[in-house]
Amino acid sequence: MLKKIIIASAVISILSIIGLVIFYQSVKDEVNDIIDHKMEISSIILDRNGEKVSNIVGDEFRLYVKFDDIPPRIIEALLAIEDTTFFEHRGINIEAIFRAIFKDIIAMEMVEGASTITQQFVRNTVLTKKKTIYRKLKEVFLSIEIEQFISKEEILERYLNKIYFGRGFYGIKTASLGYFQKQLDELTLKEIAILIGLIKAPSFYDPTKNYEYSIGRANRVITRLHTGLGWIGKEEYQTAIDETPKVIKGTKTENKAPYISDFVIQKLNKEFPDLRTGGYTIKTTIDLEIQNIAKKSLKHGYENIIKKMVKDKYSKERISQFNGAIISLNQKTGDILAMVGGVDYKKSQFNRVTQGYRQVGSSIKPFFYQVGLNLGFSGVSTLYDVQKTYDYVDKNGNDKKWKPQNYSKHVKGQIKLRDALVKSKNLATIDLVDKLGANNFYNALVRYGFTDISKNLSSALGSYTTTMFKLAHRYTLISNYGMVVEPIMIREVKKDGKVIFTQESVKERLNSKKQAYLIINIMQDVVKRGSGRRARIKGIELAGKTGTTDQGKDVWFNTFTPDVQVHVWYGNDNSTPIYDKGVSSGRLAAPVGKDFFISLAKIRYFEKKFYRPKGVHRYKFDGVWENFTDISKPPIIKSPVEDALIF
Repeated sequence: MLKKIIIASAVISILSIIGLVIFYQSVKDEVNDIIDHKMEISSIILDRNGEKVSNIVGDEFRLYVKFDDIPPRIIEALLAIEDTTFFEHRGINIEAIFRAIFKDIIAMEMVEGASTITQQFVRNTVLTKKKTIYRKLKEVFLSIEIEQFISKEEILERYLNKIYFGRGFYGIKTASLGYFQKQLDELTLKEIAILIGLIKAPSFYDPTKNYEYSIGRANRVITRLHTGLGWIGKEEYQTAIDETPKVIKGTKTENKAPYISDFVIQKLNKEFPDLRTGGYTIKTTIDLEIQNIAKKSLKHGYENIIKKMVKDKYSKERISQFNGAIISLNQKTGDILAMVGGVDYKKSQFNRVTQGYRQVGSSIKPFFYQVGLNLGFSGVSTLYDVQKTYDYVDKNGNDKKWKPQNYSKHVKGQIKLRDALVKSKNLATIDLVDKLGANNFYNALVRYGFTDISKNLSSALGSYTTTMFKLAHRYTLISNYGMVVEPIMIREVKKDGKVIFTQESVKERLNSKKQAYLIINIMQDVVKRGSGRRARIKGIELAGKTGTTDQGKDVWFNTFTPDVQVHVWYGNDNSTPIYDKGVSSGRLAAPVGKDFFISLAKIRYFEKKFYRPKGVHRYKFDGVWENFTDISKPPIIKSPVEDALIF
């Protein structure tokens, strides 16, 4: 009998040893999973000054922080309440385990965990939170093993970045910004205690929902630091106990400029598929202060227009279709400073700057007049503002007639080229194209980047359709003295502190500075005394052009100083007329440009006067000074170029 007992005991022992070996080996295989574990780290979008625009978040919102950047008080508070002997044990606390086992046996269930920080780290990395003997054994073995490969400091770093702090915040840095809008080194002891107190039960101790419970838990952390451990003095203890910190209901994205964030994500998604989880830092060209100015200026103009609609008793359905957009850039560098794709992102995420295709109206005229100046005309060249009827054959071979009109329906007869653009005369513009040849204008505009422009005279009056973003790109040809500059928003992308992507604007000179100045100077008159006069600002030279499309469906104001370019658009999303009658881009859009630059001048320096390049000469005609270059010198040269009108 004894022999059988001995044999049975031996077999059980051997099987137990084999089982333990197998169990230990299976556990050991998971050590690498812990060592190589990659946390989701949210990416950050910054403006040009380093201010956060938004977070790009995946399933877990986490902003990673290195151990060296974690204040010692956070470590002390964590150890005080979670694992005082952390730096003394080797992964597990034997005394605490036996105490917990005793309580579990009495209760006949798992009631106390006695987990060290290492065990909590292991559990949160590769195990479930379900309380079972098997999971607990696995947790113990893994904790002992992992401390042979990872230092105590690295465990603390990983733990404080991995742990959940409620409200979608993972990691201590994320929680600090989410609850207090503070960096870790800005936290008070009470705020630290609130965050550390959240670890036990993030939902129950959420200070935005259960402030009193959260404060009570924090006070226990502070009391433990003082009374239990003597790690803080009486004065610091009392100050912390008395403090009642203000808690913020932070969001995961913290999105200050949603149209900007959407644009950045769209541009980088293909290049960086793990954009939401890879922990990238994206530096943009955006200036958040200028972004806010643009948003306020656009909203102010929008509200004024809405007031008129309400006064005229337009239906709510019609009013709901009305919207607007604005974009600003530095035309010398191509840096986009601000972009607002609509008046209310919450109501519509559609970006009218980059996605909306609209007719540009008279916004395109400066390019036609630039071509005219390049072909030898000048500001005092004579054009005819008279009504004509043009015969043409449509695409189906049918004979058609086209009879363009001025917006005001009035004609001036003879008019100087300068005044024709300043007053935005349609008939004089058609005469300019007629005189110098439609093919010449078409070829030049294609060279300027209008590759999809129609080969007909109506394009000179703004039938051309494009996005606001593309129009802003084309306008740099004029505003930047003949140099086309590609607008860009993403300056660089970093990962782990290293620059892995950069972008520079593509630039191409298509006109000489002196030729470009001729049109800039005329466009200054548009603001001084023409259709854009409601944008005039004392002490700031603006050049610009308004644009109103057929039946008043769109109103534009395109304006610039020597280094800041702005485009404003208003219209109905369903492409119906804004008002029943009397729509004027000078009234609706130009004041927004004025509002923008007045506000900008208060916070940023920018050049306020245009310079006249070498090679531009001034002569007086009829008592008025006019600019000429070598190809537009007096006496006024009329180009002999003529060709058939093309429709």
